[in-house]
Amino acid sequence: MVLPLLKLGTLAVKTLSKPLASKLKQQAAYHPKFRQIIVSMAQFNHRISTRMQRRIYSHATEAEIRPLNEEKAVQAAVDLIGELFVFTVAGVVVVFEVQRSAKSEARKEAARLQVLEAMRQRDEDLAKEVESLKRKMDEIEQLARSRGLSGIFHLKHSSNEQEKTTKPA
Repeated sequence: MVLPLLKLGTLAVKTLSKPLASKLKQQAAYHPKFRQIIVSMAQFNHRISTRMQRRIYSHATEAEIRPLNEEKAVQAAVDLIGELFVFTVAGVVVVFEVQRSAKSEARKEAARLQVLEAMRQRDEDLAKEVESLKRKMDEIEQLARSRGLSGIFHLKHSSNEQEKTTKPA
């Protein structure tokens, strides 16, 4: 019962993170100080990605990289922020799922170890019982050899007679 609800909850968190990311993007573009930070972040990202593309495609890497205009830079930065937000939420959900799964496996392993220990204890108890029965069997065999089969029955008969003599009527 808990597992389907948990899965449904994680799906809801992932789904709700997308509108939250778009709202975050919308608000980030309007604050002047934050806008300045994200424009510089977007320009830096643009320079790095352009250099990597030029190296991958073997183009001239020393050519000047023109900066993005401010609106494109803001749009690129808020898109990056939105994607990072969704990615972070998804990453947290994955980590949560992995930890939950690991705890579940640990509980199962503990139960298996407990069953194994109970079986081991039962095996030891049975081994002791078998050893005890072997000793008793050896004693009976020795009595049978020393007195013969009638000696064993006589032994029981004589012990009954001793009980009768010790109890005066």
